[in-house]
Amino acid sequence: MAVSSPLLLLPKMDVDRQRVESALLRSIETRDAHLNELAAHLIFAGGKRLRPVMTVAAASVGRDKPVSDEVIQGAIACELVHLGSLYHDDVMDEATTRRGVETVNSRWGNLQAILAGDFLLAKASEIAAALGTEVAGLLARTIGHLCEGQIEELTKAFDVSRSVPSYLVSIEGKTASLFSTAARVGGLVAGHDRNIVEALTNYGAAYGMVFQIVDDILDVIATDVELGKRAGHDMEEGVYTLPVLLTLKSDSPDSLELRDLLGRPFMGNDRETALAIVRANSGVANAIETASEYVAIAEAECAKLPKSEATTALLAAPRALLDSVVR
Repeated sequence: MAVSSPLLLLPKMDVDRQRVESALLRSIETRDAHLNELAAHLIFAGGKRLRPVMTVAAASVGRDKPVSDEVIQGAIACELVHLGSLYHDDVMDEATTRRGVETVNSRWGNLQAILAGDFLLAKASEIAAALGTEVAGLLARTIGHLCEGQIEELTKAFDVSRSVPSYLVSIEGKTASLFSTAARVGGLVAGHDRNIVEALTNYGAAYGMVFQIVDDILDVIATDVELGKRAGHDMEEGVYTLPVLLTLKSDSPDSLELRDLLGRPFMGNDRETALAIVRANSGVANAIETASEYVAIAEAECAKLPKSEATTALLAAPRALLDSVVR
C-alpha cells in the first residue's frame, strides 16, 4: 500500500532522485554482464528511494543550493545496503515477487541472489570508504545492526510469548538503523555542525521506527488489494508484530483465541480469523499510540534544525506516515 511522503514533494527532489538513479546504475557496473543484470534487477523494478531521499533532505536543511555529488554518493551507499538486504531477505522468505517483478532468487536461484546481495553490500562499502573513515565505519556498523535486528526477529518466529521490547529492538536494527544512518550520512557529508548531525541522526531513527510500525499495522488492517499481497502475511510467516503482540497481551477473551491460532503455521481459515480478531481489538490502536510517541520524538529533533524547505518536509513526514493508519 503506497504511502506518500512529504519528502518526495520537495521542489528539488525530482532532480536529485534522478541523480540518485543514474549514480546507482553507474555504481554497480562491472565487466560481467550477468552480474550487472543481477545487481540492477531491483533497481530497474523501481522504488521510492526513501533512504537516499532522507540523505538528500538531511544534507539540505538550512540550505537552498543543490547537494554535492558526494552527498549523492552517500545516498546511493545507503540505498545499496537496503537493496542488498532485500536480496538476502527474499532468499530467507523464499519470496517469488518484489516490487511487482520476479525476485532474483526465484529467477536465478538462491546462490546467485546471495552473491548479488553481497556484491551490492560490497559496493556500498567501497563508496562509503571514499567518503571518509567516519562514514565507512558508520555504514559497516549499520550492516551489523541490520543483521542483529533480523536475527532477533528470526529467533522469535512463531513465539507467542515474544515481548514488545524484543519487537522494538528488532525493528530498531532492521529498519530504523538504516534511516538513521541515511540522515547522519547526509549531515556528515554536507558538513553540518555536530549538533545538527546528532539531531538528524535521532530524527532518522525515530522516523524509521514510525515507518516500520506503520508498515506492520497496515499488514493487518489493509486489504489484499491495498497491500498488493496477502494481508496478515507476517502472522502467516510467524512474525508477530506490534499490533498482534499488543492484542495477545490484552485482557480480551479474543486474545486467548488468537493465542490458540498462533504459534504454528496457519491452517484453513486461520489467517482470516486471526486478522478479524486483531482488527476488532485494541492492539491496533495501542500500536498507533506507540508510533505517535516516535512521531513526537522526530518532531522534537526537527525543532533543533535550521529552517528550510527540507526541514519543513522532514517535520511533516512522520506525521504523514501515522495519518495513513488513523481511520
